[in-house]
This record gives sequence, structure tokens and C-alpha cells, in this order.
Amino acid sequence: MNDFPFGAAIRHEWDLDPAVAYLNHGSFGVTPRTVLAAQAAWRHKIERNPATFMAAARAGLLREAAAPVAAYLGAKGDDLAFMENATSAANAVLRSLAFAPGDEILITSLGYRAVNHAAAYVGARAGATVVEVKIPLPTGGPDDIVAAVTQKLSPKTRLAVFDHIAPQSAIVLPIARLVAAAHAVGAQVLVDGAHVPGQLMLDIPALGADYYVANLHKWLLVPRGCAIVWAPRERQEGLHPLTISHGYGQGFLAEFDWTGTRDLSGWLCAPEGIAAHRRLGGERLMERNRALARDMAAMLAHRWGTGLAAPPDMFAAMAVVRLPDSPRDHLEVTDWLRKTHRIEAPVYRIDGALWVRIAAQAYNEPADYERLAVAIESGL
Repeated sequence: MNDFPFGAAIRHEWDLDPAVAYLNHGSFGVTPRTVLAAQAAWRHKIERNPATFMAAARAGLLREAAAPVAAYLGAKGDDLAFMENATSAANAVLRSLAFAPGDEILITSLGYRAVNHAAAYVGARAGATVVEVKIPLPTGGPDDIVAAVTQKLSPKTRLAVFDHIAPQSAIVLPIARLVAAAHAVGAQVLVDGAHVPGQLMLDIPALGADYYVANLHKWLLVPRGCAIVWAPRERQEGLHPLTISHGYGQGFLAEFDWTGTRDLSGWLCAPEGIAAHRRLGGERLMERNRALARDMAAMLAHRWGTGLAAPPDMFAAMAVVRLPDSPRDHLEVTDWLRKTHRIEAPVYRIDGALWVRIAAQAYNEPADYERLAVAIESGL
């Protein structure tokens, strides 16, 4: 990969502040200039005649944009709809399903807090019980996670919600094994793949899940506000968007593709994000980012005398490293890194310890992580 320019040599592709060591691609993504230009072109096209565009052209163009996105994810275009973010997509699934007293919804402590809250809300309204699987950090490996989940699954489990890549710990969960374990007790499975497209090659149907939601605006370089909800044909009936609108009762795509007026430009240029990702290396870029994240996590753990949240092979383009012991609040440390050292990297307090999550994207290089190492060594 030495023949391809990464790091500072390619940072001009983004509008990032050159003074900031940006190690937080995972939170909100960073859109390349070429994709922003494509989005601007779509906005201009819409403004030429908004009424005709929204009333006559919109539906066909959305399906045209969905087709290459679905193909990239191993899916069929008619099984996938656009939404604003993975949290909204997960909410749409959770609120579409029927639960009753005595039913259980299984979540894990590694799950995204917003989606876990949504599960709690839905469960409380139906009188169902939310069962949380506690997975302490550091984890020993995939077998430990599968064993912990299997112990909590039961014939009462109606839905299991698993993150494909856990947001705070950055752990890549053994998702196919977890889906199989949940199906073995008769539960449906919702997979939150918010961080997956662009970090890992993905074949959604092959995982066997009943529902899959994911962001395209994080690692696949699409503008913010672009995510997908996927369901196989047999699960689409009864699945509704959060906003019930004109398409109600007319089928999955009719309902999700039109819930009201919104800026469609980010969705329509989703294929441009995929093209940009491929131009930057595609699979090779993902391999490079995984290697950089794991190498830099190992370097930081060695420098600080700490450890990782999981074995290295359970990380993709993000990794989580334990910080030296400190009584400081995690938000205070995040703010200190941002304001004092111009480093963007989220810090979390999990199981009583402070952990920092690093991300690796094409514009990152070892010098960025060296800045983080020195900042923490200067006095946490």
C-alpha cells in the first residue's frame, strides 16, 4: 500500500482543520469535498423546479440511488430504504413490532445507549421486559460474548438487539453467531450496524438477521443524514417509518420513501460516497485503516502501560485503549484534549475505568496518535 498516498498527503480531500489531530471519524463521519460537490449539484437540480422534482422525479431517483447502495451491501434494492440515521431506523423497527406482557427484549451493555433507550421505551409501553446482557471490559474474545448472550436468551425473548460494531468499545461482535443463537430460541434479531459500511465488507442477507440498520454517513463517506433500514421481503409487512404519511398501507417502500418534505440530496448522492470510498482504495483502504487502528492502539497501550478493550483482531478501523487511572470525568478529559491539545478523540468511563476510542481513516497517520500519546503523558 506504500504506492497510495494516505495521511497528510491526502488530507486535502477533506475540509478538516489542519491544526486538529482528528481521531474521531466514527462519531459523525467526515465527507470528502468531491461528495459535498455532488450533493450541491443535487440541491441545485432540485431548486430548478422543486414541485416537479418532489412530485414526479423523486420516487424513481430514490430507487436509482438505492440500487447501487443495496448492491454494495449484498442486498436487493427493494429491500432497503433510506432514513436519516441508524437510531431512527432502529426506532422504526422497534416501534413497528408488537410486544406483550411477559415478552422479553434482549439488549447488551455494549449497545448504543440511544437504541437501548428506545428498546426500554417500547418495552415499557407494552409491558415487556428488557433484559440486558452485561459484557464487562476488557472482553476475552468472541466466545465470551456469545456465552454471555446465550445465557440470557430464553423462549420469552421476542427480539434481540445486537450492535455489529459496538460504538463505545469499538468491538466487532460475532454477529452471525449471535443471530443464530437468538433464532435458536425463536427470537427475531435487529442488528445495529451504524459503524459497519466502509469499515468492513458487508453482505447483509448472509448474516441471517431479520432487520439491519446502518449509517452511510460515517465510514462510507456519504453526507450526514443518510442511513438505511433493511428487511427481507417476509419481514416488510407491518414495518412502518416513524412518520406515518401518504404511503401508509401501500407497502414498505411507499411508506419509507415518502414521509414528507426533506432534503433528499444526501440520499441521492449516496452512490457518490461509495465511488469516493472506492477511489480512495475500497477494500484496500479498509485493510489499511484496520492495520493502522490496531497498530496505534497497541502503541498507546504500551506507552501508557494499560491495555485494550478486546483482543486486537476484534477491532476494525476503531480501537479502544484504557487510559491511565484518573478521577477526572470522561467528558472533562474529552474537552481537555479538544481545547488544550487540539485532539478530537472521545473518552468514555466504562466499568469504572477511562477509555479512549481512536479511529483510523485515510487522512490519519501515526503522527496523529503520537500527539495523543504525548498529551496523555503530559498529565491526565
